[in-house]
Amino acid sequence: MDHSLPFPDHIEWRVDAAPVDYSEALADMEARAAAIHAGDAGERVWLLEHPPLYTAGTSADPAELIDPRFPVHDAGRGGRYTYHGPGQRIGYLNIDLSARGKDVRNFVHHLEGWMIAALGELGIAARRAEGRIGIWTDDRDGREAKIGALGIRVRRWVTLHGFSINVDPDLSHFGGIVPCGISDYPVTSIAALGANPSMAALDAALKAHFPAFLSRLARCGSGLEQCGSAR
Repeated sequence: MDHSLPFPDHIEWRVDAAPVDYSEALADMEARAAAIHAGDAGERVWLLEHPPLYTAGTSADPAELIDPRFPVHDAGRGGRYTYHGPGQRIGYLNIDLSARGKDVRNFVHHLEGWMIAALGELGIAARRAEGRIGIWTDDRDGREAKIGALGIRVRRWVTLHGFSINVDPDLSHFGGIVPCGISDYPVTSIAALGANPSMAALDAALKAHFPAFLSRLARCGSGLEQCGSAR
């Protein structure tokens, strides 16, 4: 791991051991974002799990909700349907982009890179896939499979929502939806790949790579990293 950058002491790193109700988490996240904008609270990374549920993003197609066997929540984030449940690490990020280039595309790009770097610490060769959202790898049968998802909302330049990484969830639960609108590829997990399915190990990898992720947000130049491109 690269420990050359210290963890920023002005950012709260919160980890909840018990599953958190989705509605409560959403209200907490939105309240924190408002407080950050008002200057009354600091930024936060919140790692947690949810009870089994589905969330619908702003682009969700009702036809992709195949079997609503679990509660379905309107998330208000970008994207389509996704599943959350035990054994899945969820990261909610309240990050203030007003001092970091105000570039949502740059934020999403480096959020993907942060997830890929953390999975790499666990021996998983994860990657982006051209034309498909999410984080991808090869399963044990050599098929390209999705191991992580992300969905973001930005309000007054403070981010909400974030990402999920499948550690050891019940993968059959994804069968109630077309995950993120992509039906041609399977879903996998750290456990299904035969790697260490330790939530603590993933959390440690995420924390180790977080300072580098944060430092890249304000690096705006050519191509993808154009400051001020967000609307």
